[in-house]
Amino acid sequence: MRVLVTGATGFVGSHLARGLLERGDEVVCLVRDVERARRLLGETPLELVRGNLNDRETLRSACQDADVVFHSAGLTTARNRDGFFSVNADATQRLVEAVADTATGLSRFVYISSQAAAGPSTKGRPRTESDVPIPVSNYGASKLAGEERVRESGLPWTIVRPCAVYGPGDRAFLTVFKLVKLGVMPVLGSAEQELSMVHIADLVKSLLSVVTSTTESHTYFVSHPEVVTASTLCRHISSALSPGTPKNALVFGLPAWATKGILAVTHTAAGLVGRSTFLSPDKGNEYLAEAWVCSPNKLLDATGWRAEKTAEEGVRDTARWYSENGWL
Repeated sequence: MRVLVTGATGFVGSHLARGLLERGDEVVCLVRDVERARRLLGETPLELVRGNLNDRETLRSACQDADVVFHSAGLTTARNRDGFFSVNADATQRLVEAVADTATGLSRFVYISSQAAAGPSTKGRPRTESDVPIPVSNYGASKLAGEERVRESGLPWTIVRPCAVYGPGDRAFLTVFKLVKLGVMPVLGSAEQELSMVHIADLVKSLLSVVTSTTESHTYFVSHPEVVTASTLCRHISSALSPGTPKNALVFGLPAWATKGILAVTHTAAGLVGRSTFLSPDKGNEYLAEAWVCSPNKLLDATGWRAEKTAEEGVRDTARWYSENGWL
Protein backbone atom coordinates (compact mmCIF):
# COMPACT_ATOMS: atom_id res chain seq x y z
CA MET A 1 0.00 0.00 0.00
CA ARG A 2 1.34 3.45 -0.94
CA VAL A 3 0.87 5.85 1.97
CA LEU A 4 1.50 9.59 2.16
CA VAL A 5 2.37 11.09 5.56
CA THR A 6 2.47 14.82 6.13
CA GLY A 7 4.30 16.19 9.16
CA ALA A 8 6.75 13.27 9.15
CA THR A 9 9.45 15.27 10.95
CA GLY A 10 7.08 15.94 13.86
CA PHE A 11 6.70 13.79 16.95
CA VAL A 12 3.57 11.92 15.85
CA GLY A 13 4.38 11.88 12.14
CA SER A 14 7.87 10.42 12.56
CA HIS A 15 6.64 7.57 14.75
CA LEU A 16 3.78 6.93 12.33
CA ALA A 17 6.14 6.78 9.33
CA ARG A 18 8.29 4.19 11.10
CA GLY A 19 5.20 2.17 12.04
CA LEU A 20 4.02 2.11 8.43
CA LEU A 21 7.45 0.98 7.23
CA GLU A 22 7.49 -1.80 9.80
CA ARG A 23 4.11 -2.93 8.47
CA GLY A 24 5.58 -3.13 4.98
CA ASP A 25 3.93 -0.12 3.36
CA GLU A 26 5.48 2.08 0.70
CA VAL A 27 5.80 5.39 2.54
CA VAL A 28 6.00 8.87 1.02
CA CYS A 29 6.68 11.82 3.31
CA LEU A 30 6.06 15.47 2.51
CA VAL A 31 8.81 17.40 4.33
CA ARG A 32 10.18 20.91 4.27
CA ASP A 33 13.75 19.87 5.15
CA VAL A 34 14.96 16.62 3.56
CA GLU A 35 18.26 16.62 5.43
CA ARG A 36 16.52 17.00 8.78
CA ALA A 37 14.12 14.22 7.84
CA ARG A 38 17.03 11.91 7.04
CA ARG A 39 18.69 12.69 10.38
CA LEU A 40 15.45 12.02 12.24
CA LEU A 41 14.18 9.01 10.32
CA GLY A 42 17.55 7.47 9.42
CA GLU A 43 18.40 5.61 6.25
CA THR A 44 14.99 4.05 5.94
CA PRO A 45 13.37 3.26 2.56
CA LEU A 46 11.21 6.37 2.58
CA GLU A 47 10.40 8.53 -0.39
CA LEU A 48 10.90 12.13 0.69
CA VAL A 49 9.17 14.91 -1.22
CA ARG A 50 10.50 18.38 -0.46
CA GLY A 51 7.75 20.95 -0.10
CA ASN A 52 5.05 22.36 2.12
CA LEU A 53 1.30 22.63 2.39
CA ASN A 54 1.26 25.97 0.57
CA ASP A 55 2.65 24.58 -2.69
CA ARG A 56 -0.19 23.08 -4.71
CA GLU A 57 2.07 21.49 -7.33
CA THR A 58 4.22 19.80 -4.68
CA LEU A 59 1.07 18.54 -2.97
CA ARG A 60 -0.19 17.04 -6.22
CA SER A 61 3.16 15.32 -6.76
CA ALA A 62 3.25 13.90 -3.22
CA CYS A 63 -0.35 12.63 -3.49
CA GLN A 64 0.20 10.86 -6.79
CA ASP A 65 -1.06 7.26 -6.62
CA ALA A 66 -1.54 7.36 -2.83
CA ASP A 67 -3.81 4.65 -1.44
CA VAL A 68 -3.97 6.27 2.02
CA VAL A 69 -3.09 9.74 3.30
CA PHE A 70 -2.30 10.47 6.94
CA HIS A 71 -2.42 14.22 7.51
CA SER A 72 -0.32 14.83 10.60
CA ALA A 73 1.16 18.24 9.76
CA GLY A 74 -0.18 21.22 11.66
CA LEU A 75 0.63 24.07 14.01
CA THR A 76 0.41 23.60 17.76
CA THR A 77 1.66 27.12 18.48
CA ALA A 78 1.09 30.34 16.55
CA ARG A 79 1.27 34.04 17.27
CA ASN A 80 -2.42 34.63 16.59
CA ARG A 81 -5.68 33.07 15.40
CA ASP A 82 -4.92 33.68 11.73
CA GLY A 83 -1.65 31.78 12.09
CA PHE A 84 -3.45 28.69 13.38
CA PHE A 85 -6.20 28.80 10.75
CA SER A 86 -3.82 29.39 7.83
CA VAL A 87 -2.22 25.99 8.45
CA ASN A 88 -4.68 23.83 10.37
CA ALA A 89 -7.68 24.77 8.23
CA ASP A 90 -6.65 26.48 4.98
CA ALA A 91 -3.64 24.25 4.25
CA THR A 92 -5.78 21.20 5.03
CA GLN A 93 -8.20 22.46 2.38
CA ARG A 94 -5.38 22.66 -0.17
CA LEU A 95 -4.28 19.14 0.69
CA VAL A 96 -7.71 17.56 0.32
CA GLU A 97 -8.13 19.32 -3.03
CA ALA A 98 -4.78 17.94 -4.22
CA VAL A 99 -5.71 14.46 -3.03
CA ALA A 100 -9.09 14.66 -4.78
CA ASP A 101 -7.39 15.69 -8.04
CA THR A 102 -4.55 13.16 -8.11
CA ALA A 103 -5.10 10.18 -5.77
CA THR A 104 -7.84 8.55 -7.80
CA GLY A 105 -7.44 5.20 -6.05
CA LEU A 106 -7.57 6.63 -2.54
CA SER A 107 -9.14 4.35 0.05
CA ARG A 108 -8.83 6.66 3.07
CA PHE A 109 -7.84 10.18 4.16
CA VAL A 110 -6.99 10.10 7.87
CA TYR A 111 -6.95 13.50 9.56
CA ILE A 112 -5.04 13.60 12.83
CA SER A 113 -6.94 16.23 14.78
CA SER A 114 -6.85 16.80 18.54
CA GLN A 115 -8.95 16.49 21.66
CA ALA A 116 -8.69 20.29 21.72
CA ALA A 117 -11.11 20.40 18.78
CA ALA A 118 -13.81 18.98 21.03
CA GLY A 119 -13.02 21.07 24.07
CA PRO A 120 -12.58 20.13 27.75
CA SER A 121 -14.73 17.75 29.74
CA THR A 122 -16.15 17.92 33.25
CA LYS A 123 -14.93 15.79 36.13
CA GLY A 124 -16.49 12.36 36.16
CA ARG A 125 -17.83 12.59 32.60
CA PRO A 126 -15.50 11.78 29.69
CA ARG A 127 -16.22 13.46 26.40
CA THR A 128 -17.63 11.26 23.64
CA GLU A 129 -17.83 11.75 19.91
CA SER A 130 -21.55 12.55 20.11
CA ASP A 131 -20.93 15.62 22.27
CA VAL A 132 -21.11 18.99 20.50
CA PRO A 133 -17.56 20.33 20.06
CA ILE A 134 -16.82 23.45 22.09
CA PRO A 135 -13.14 24.33 21.60
CA VAL A 136 -11.80 26.90 24.06
CA SER A 137 -8.64 27.99 22.21
CA ASN A 138 -7.68 29.21 18.75
CA TYR A 139 -5.71 26.01 18.29
CA GLY A 140 -8.74 23.87 19.09
CA ALA A 141 -11.00 25.97 16.87
CA SER A 142 -8.56 25.69 13.96
CA LYS A 143 -8.34 21.90 14.30
CA LEU A 144 -12.13 21.71 14.34
CA ALA A 145 -12.19 23.84 11.18
CA GLY A 146 -9.71 21.40 9.63
CA GLU A 147 -12.06 18.55 10.51
CA GLU A 148 -14.89 20.37 8.77
CA ARG A 149 -12.82 20.82 5.60
CA VAL A 150 -12.11 17.08 5.57
CA ARG A 151 -15.76 16.10 6.12
CA GLU A 152 -16.83 18.37 3.25
CA SER A 153 -14.10 17.13 0.87
CA GLY A 154 -15.98 14.23 -0.69
CA LEU A 155 -13.03 11.95 0.13
CA PRO A 156 -13.36 8.72 2.11
CA TRP A 157 -12.25 10.07 5.50
CA THR A 158 -11.61 9.16 9.10
CA ILE A 159 -10.82 11.70 11.82
CA VAL A 160 -8.90 10.84 14.98
CA ARG A 161 -8.68 13.12 18.02
CA PRO A 162 -5.74 12.08 20.19
CA CYS A 163 -5.62 13.29 23.78
CA ALA A 164 -2.27 14.32 25.35
CA VAL A 165 0.38 12.28 23.52
CA TYR A 166 3.77 11.50 25.07
CA GLY A 167 6.66 9.10 24.68
CA PRO A 168 10.22 8.76 23.36
CA GLY A 169 11.25 11.78 21.31
CA ASP A 170 8.56 14.09 22.67
CA ARG A 171 9.81 17.58 23.54
CA ALA A 172 6.51 18.92 24.91
CA PHE A 173 6.61 16.75 28.06
CA LEU A 174 10.39 17.04 28.40
CA THR A 175 10.00 20.31 30.31
CA VAL A 176 7.77 18.57 32.87
CA PHE A 177 10.37 15.84 33.37
CA LYS A 178 13.12 18.44 33.86
CA LEU A 179 11.11 20.37 36.43
CA VAL A 180 10.21 17.23 38.36
CA LYS A 181 13.88 16.26 38.35
CA LEU A 182 14.68 19.66 39.91
CA GLY A 183 12.11 18.90 42.62
CA VAL A 184 9.42 21.46 41.89
CA MET A 185 6.49 21.41 39.46
CA PRO A 186 4.18 24.43 39.29
CA VAL A 187 0.97 23.56 37.42
CA LEU A 188 -0.96 26.20 35.51
CA GLY A 189 -4.39 25.81 37.05
CA SER A 190 -5.20 22.93 39.36
CA ALA A 191 -2.79 20.11 40.10
CA GLU A 192 -5.88 17.89 40.28
CA GLN A 193 -7.00 18.59 36.71
CA GLU A 194 -8.09 15.24 35.26
CA LEU A 195 -6.40 14.10 32.06
CA SER A 196 -6.55 11.44 29.41
CA MET A 197 -3.19 10.42 27.98
CA VAL A 198 -1.89 8.06 25.31
CA HIS A 199 1.62 6.75 24.66
CA ILE A 200 2.92 7.34 21.14
CA ALA A 201 3.28 3.60 20.48
CA ASP A 202 -0.39 3.10 21.27
CA LEU A 203 -1.39 6.09 19.16
CA VAL A 204 0.45 4.70 16.13
CA LYS A 205 -1.33 1.35 16.53
CA SER A 206 -4.66 3.18 16.68
CA LEU A 207 -3.88 5.06 13.46
CA LEU A 208 -2.97 1.84 11.68
CA SER A 209 -6.25 0.32 12.87
CA VAL A 210 -8.60 2.93 11.42
CA VAL A 211 -8.07 2.20 7.72
CA THR A 212 -10.93 -0.29 7.50
CA SER A 213 -14.33 -0.20 5.87
CA THR A 214 -16.14 0.15 9.21
CA THR A 215 -14.34 3.36 10.19
CA GLU A 216 -15.04 5.44 7.10
CA SER A 217 -16.84 8.75 7.79
CA HIS A 218 -16.34 8.42 11.54
CA THR A 219 -14.54 10.50 14.18
CA TYR A 220 -12.74 8.83 17.07
CA PHE A 221 -11.08 9.90 20.30
CA VAL A 222 -7.82 8.10 21.04
CA SER A 223 -6.84 7.67 24.68
CA HIS A 224 -5.98 5.20 27.40
CA PRO A 225 -9.06 4.61 29.58
CA GLU A 226 -7.04 5.50 32.70
CA VAL A 227 -7.66 8.97 34.11
CA VAL A 228 -4.68 10.72 35.69
CA THR A 229 -4.13 14.06 37.38
CA ALA A 230 -1.19 16.39 37.04
CA SER A 231 -0.05 15.48 40.55
CA THR A 232 -0.30 11.73 39.83
CA LEU A 233 1.65 12.18 36.62
CA CYS A 234 4.44 13.96 38.49
CA ARG A 235 4.61 11.15 41.03
CA HIS A 236 5.03 8.66 38.18
CA ILE A 237 7.82 10.81 36.75
CA SER A 238 9.56 11.00 40.14
CA SER A 239 9.42 7.23 40.44
CA ALA A 240 10.77 6.78 36.92
CA LEU A 241 13.66 9.19 37.49
CA SER A 242 14.59 7.75 40.90
CA PRO A 243 13.49 4.09 40.91
CA GLY A 244 13.40 2.49 44.33
CA THR A 245 13.78 5.73 46.26
CA PRO A 246 11.65 8.31 44.43
CA LYS A 247 12.24 11.93 45.38
CA ASN A 248 8.76 13.33 45.00
CA ALA A 249 8.70 16.81 43.56
CA LEU A 250 6.72 19.59 45.17
CA VAL A 251 3.66 19.85 42.91
CA PHE A 252 1.34 22.81 43.32
CA GLY A 253 -1.36 24.46 41.26
CA LEU A 254 -1.42 28.14 40.40
CA PRO A 255 -4.64 30.14 40.79
CA ALA A 256 -6.37 31.59 37.76
CA TRP A 257 -5.02 35.12 38.31
CA ALA A 258 -1.42 33.85 38.50
CA THR A 259 -1.89 31.56 35.50
CA LYS A 260 -3.28 34.37 33.37
CA GLY A 261 -0.49 36.71 34.45
CA ILE A 262 2.23 34.21 33.57
CA LEU A 263 0.66 33.50 30.19
CA ALA A 264 0.44 37.22 29.38
CA VAL A 265 4.12 37.76 30.24
CA THR A 266 5.43 34.75 28.33
CA HIS A 267 3.30 35.52 25.29
CA THR A 268 4.56 39.11 25.21
CA ALA A 269 8.17 38.01 25.63
CA ALA A 270 7.86 35.46 22.83
CA GLY A 271 6.29 38.06 20.55
CA LEU A 272 9.17 40.48 21.11
CA VAL A 273 11.59 37.96 19.62
CA GLY A 274 9.20 36.88 16.86
CA ARG A 275 8.29 33.51 18.30
CA SER A 276 5.14 31.68 19.35
CA THR A 277 4.68 29.73 22.57
CA PHE A 278 2.44 27.18 24.25
CA LEU A 279 2.24 29.62 27.15
CA SER A 280 -0.15 32.17 25.66
CA PRO A 281 -3.31 33.81 27.01
CA ASP A 282 -5.30 31.96 24.33
CA LYS A 283 -4.38 28.67 26.03
CA GLY A 284 -5.59 29.90 29.41
CA ASN A 285 -9.01 28.26 29.17
CA GLU A 286 -7.33 24.95 28.38
CA TYR A 287 -5.01 25.13 31.37
CA LEU A 288 -7.79 26.21 33.70
CA ALA A 289 -10.34 23.59 32.63
CA GLU A 290 -11.19 21.05 35.34
CA ALA A 291 -10.78 18.05 33.07
CA TRP A 292 -9.56 16.87 29.66
CA VAL A 293 -10.89 13.33 29.60
CA CYS A 294 -12.28 11.47 26.59
CA SER A 295 -13.64 7.98 26.05
CA PRO A 296 -11.86 5.53 23.70
CA ASN A 297 -14.86 3.17 23.61
CA LYS A 298 -16.08 4.04 20.12
CA LEU A 299 -12.73 3.14 18.58
CA LEU A 300 -12.52 -0.01 20.70
CA ASP A 301 -15.94 -1.12 19.45
CA ALA A 302 -15.07 -0.38 15.82
CA THR A 303 -11.58 -1.88 15.57
CA GLY A 304 -10.74 -3.70 18.79
CA TRP A 305 -7.87 -1.27 19.40
CA ARG A 306 -7.01 -0.79 23.04
CA ALA A 307 -4.23 1.33 24.55
CA GLU A 308 -1.76 -0.92 26.34
CA LYS A 309 0.63 1.34 28.24
CA THR A 310 -0.59 2.81 31.52
CA ALA A 311 0.69 6.26 32.46
CA GLU A 312 3.14 4.73 34.92
CA GLU A 313 4.54 2.32 32.32
CA GLY A 314 4.63 4.95 29.59
CA VAL A 315 6.36 7.52 31.79
CA ARG A 316 8.99 4.97 32.76
CA ASP A 317 9.58 4.14 29.10
CA THR A 318 9.83 7.85 28.22
CA ALA A 319 12.21 8.66 31.09
CA ARG A 320 14.50 5.82 30.04
CA TRP A 321 14.61 7.13 26.46
CA TYR A 322 15.31 10.71 27.61
CA SER A 323 18.18 9.50 29.77
CA GLU A 324 19.69 7.18 27.14
CA ASN A 325 19.63 9.98 24.54
CA GLY A 326 21.06 12.67 26.79
CA TRP A 327 17.91 14.76 27.04
CA LEU A 328 17.79 14.61 30.84
